[in-house]
Amino acid sequence: MNFLICSTIWLLSVHLLRENMSCWGLRSADGTPDRPHSDPKYSWETLQRQKRNWVWNQFFVLEEYTGTDPLYVGKLHSDVDKGDGNVRYVLTGSGASSIFTIDEKTGDIHATKRLDREEQGYYTLHAQAVDSKTNAPVEDESEFIVKVQDINDNEPKFLDGPYTAGVPEMSPLGTMVVQVTATDADDPTYGNSARVVYSIIHGQPYFSVEPKTGIIRTALPNMDRETRNQYVLIIQAKDMVGQMGGLSGTTSVTVTLTDVNDNPPRFSRKSYQYSVLESVPVPSVVAKLKAADADIDSNAEMDYHIIDGDARGVFNITTDEDTQEGVIFLQRPLDYETKSSFSLKIEATNRNIDPQFLTFGPFSDTAAVKVIVEDVNEPPVFYPLIRKLMVSEAARVGTVIGMVSASDPDSSSSAIRYSIDRNTDLERFFNVDALTGVISTAKALDRELNSVHNLTILATENQDPSQVGRGIVLIRVMDINDNAPVFAIEYETLLCENAAPGQVIQTISAVDKDEPPSGHRFYFSLAFSASNNNNFTLRDNKDNTASVLTKHADFRRQEQSLYLLPVLIVDSGSPALSSTNTLSVRVCDCDVDGIPQACGTVAFSLPQGLSTGALLAILGCIITLLVLMLLIMAMLRRRKAPLFLEDERDVRENIVRYDDEGGGEEDTEAFDMVALRNLNIIRDSKVQDISPETASVYPYSASAISRTSYKTLPDNIVFQEFIWDRLKVTEVDPSAPPYDSLQTYAFEGNGSVADSLSTLELPSSDSEQSYDYLSNWGPRFKKLADLYGTDCELNVIVK
Repeated sequence: MNFLICSTIWLLSVHLLRENMSCWGLRSADGTPDRPHSDPKYSWETLQRQKRNWVWNQFFVLEEYTGTDPLYVGKLHSDVDKGDGNVRYVLTGSGASSIFTIDEKTGDIHATKRLDREEQGYYTLHAQAVDSKTNAPVEDESEFIVKVQDINDNEPKFLDGPYTAGVPEMSPLGTMVVQVTATDADDPTYGNSARVVYSIIHGQPYFSVEPKTGIIRTALPNMDRETRNQYVLIIQAKDMVGQMGGLSGTTSVTVTLTDVNDNPPRFSRKSYQYSVLESVPVPSVVAKLKAADADIDSNAEMDYHIIDGDARGVFNITTDEDTQEGVIFLQRPLDYETKSSFSLKIEATNRNIDPQFLTFGPFSDTAAVKVIVEDVNEPPVFYPLIRKLMVSEAARVGTVIGMVSASDPDSSSSAIRYSIDRNTDLERFFNVDALTGVISTAKALDRELNSVHNLTILATENQDPSQVGRGIVLIRVMDINDNAPVFAIEYETLLCENAAPGQVIQTISAVDKDEPPSGHRFYFSLAFSASNNNNFTLRDNKDNTASVLTKHADFRRQEQSLYLLPVLIVDSGSPALSSTNTLSVRVCDCDVDGIPQACGTVAFSLPQGLSTGALLAILGCIITLLVLMLLIMAMLRRRKAPLFLEDERDVRENIVRYDDEGGGEEDTEAFDMVALRNLNIIRDSKVQDISPETASVYPYSASAISRTSYKTLPDNIVFQEFIWDRLKVTEVDPSAPPYDSLQTYAFEGNGSVADSLSTLELPSSDSEQSYDYLSNWGPRFKKLADLYGTDCELNVIVK
């Protein structure tokens, strides 16, 4: 209705001022006609700004129009239009034709679709008056805006909801919790459609919300998390400033009270009692106790301390960080016979104390703990636990080294027997007296093999053999001079042929397995057998080393390439020991810098003029000849005497390679029967080996075969006779290898007129299978009919 009134007012204004209009626009107050904004000569900056009676270039359309007729927007009119139909109005721009239509004759603009301001707030259109006949513009194009006027059709929405927030417990009244915000898609510049106020629907009296800002605050002081830790609020946002008829939206706010340290730790009891065996090892856990704290996380963390008691140094307490329990553990071994009970005073204190809650009381608590030690049957104990002894490596078997002692700590004081844990004395160097604990040698000792023996001595109670105590005995073997010195390393001495007299060619040193208290001192000299040699001399350097020097020059490898020099080494022990070591000196050919080039025996020299390449060529020829000889020998060794004649083996190989079916009688390329016709007559010795029973099977006798050439026989008879001869020779020869095998065709297939051809047998078979029907199958089966007919039986032998 408002829109219709505005449109009517606009039409009346246009009609009243029509006489003053030069084209589209209204005249301004000074009579100057309006021009399109696109003309720079008449831009608003160049014109004098004066108040207008009417703004014609903006129309208003109410959104969400639900009428059935098109909504009237406004009317365009030109002074040129005399009402005779010569002027036509054209509308272009956003929404033209699809949303807005114009009557070409009258200039009336209508909206044909329902508009939504939240989708598009305004439309920019262009109007043009043209000649209806020539379409030539009669007025300049003008731009105007159709603005969609808002109605309250969108409720407020909490885009970030639902909300979660936290506030510390015990917070004062009015503490801010969280701020919620609702948005309204309606036009905030028009009316109250987008003006939102907030209210709390659910959550009172604990919380409140500010109507304009949406800030939620605590409405009660000192809310206790331990009583209730979570609240769910329902907040409403309503437009139209909350007035009747406004639209509203809601969201939920989950408020969690966060913990503060407002609860001190408290033991559930004032005294505790625990029992522990005296045999528990250090640092075993003796007991656990816990002070309850209603707070959580870091506010419930606490420390435990032993603040009093008669067990100082025996027990200690620590905090289990996972369970916040006080863990009492053992620091020193317990002894029931010494002290059977202990009293402790334990204090539990909060680790993180908030000063603002100190008025709630002391954040600590104490409890008395009594620990009772229970007696157990303990194993014997050695005094001392580790004993150190010494023995000379020259000690005789049975020498007493020392003794160990153990006692039963229990009141029963059981008798004890001693023994050695043989896992610590595998070679049984020592013995221990079972009653007295005296340790003695059982074998000769050698310090160089084992200088320290670590023995475990077992002490077992006679009354209870399961009670075994263990003690450690460290026996150190003292050294005697029983090893002669030797060369420190295996020396390799090289002597240049051009060495000068008195030149040091080697410096030697020695080692000794013994370890004298004052250290080693070695003396070097040439052995008596080499003391008068004319080539080398030895000089003792007095620092456990010696130098070997040449006596003359001009050493020659051709004369002597190796010298063996015996060296006598004596130690400083008591008694002194010595050994003779041989030093090998090799004579070498050296360069000008004295670097050896060739040592030892003079090698054979090549003939003058024979190069290294020629020598390699000769060596290659020799290797090639050797390889050829080996191949020839290998071929001769693999060659064996043939079982049959050479041409017969060729025939056998042809049969093996004949593996195609062929094309019957018309196929003359698959297999050549000429080879069978050119066979030599079978030797009489082979024919005579055929038994009479076998010979009776052939249509031709054996004597006839020996007298008749294969050339005179038909093809099928030749092939048959050849196969039978081969088979029979193999059967009667026990040493013949099994080259032949019987090939059985067990099944041909369903629906075959010939049924099965599986009755291919040896001569010993009694089969009466008839193959006469093969002759009725046509020319392609003539060969099979000849081979399997009544006059002939054939068994196929596959090589």
